[in-house]
Amino acid sequence: MAHKTIKIGIISRERYRKRTIAIAKGEYKPKRGEPKVWFESVQSMAQVLSNENQELLRIINEREPKSLKELELLSGRKRSNLSRTLKTMSNYGIVDLVKHDRTVEPVVKATDFKVEFGLNTV
Repeated sequence: MAHKTIKIGIISRERYRKRTIAIAKGEYKPKRGEPKVWFESVQSMAQVLSNENQELLRIINEREPKSLKELELLSGRKRSNLSRTLKTMSNYGIVDLVKHDRTVEPVVKATDFKVEFGLNTV
């Protein structure tokens, strides 16, 4: 269970949109060390990385469940709740959802987070 840190940035949706367009047009090249994961507010980050969800990441990282059913048993959370939470975390690049024949295996991509925000962030 290796530790991987991802850098998280917080910028408004409008600034993120402008940044994305500038990158697409070649007007802006992301600098080395810039966050790869972006949230539009501290609140949205806090929802995704709540204590409950951090515990879920810890369970996945330590116990390495091979399916959502197994994770449901380990975590005590309903599969529909797990599925929604993991999909959100996957969208942010925090977990991978590896599809096997009839199962989905959750894999933690990040165990540690560094948050970067301020008036002049990107």
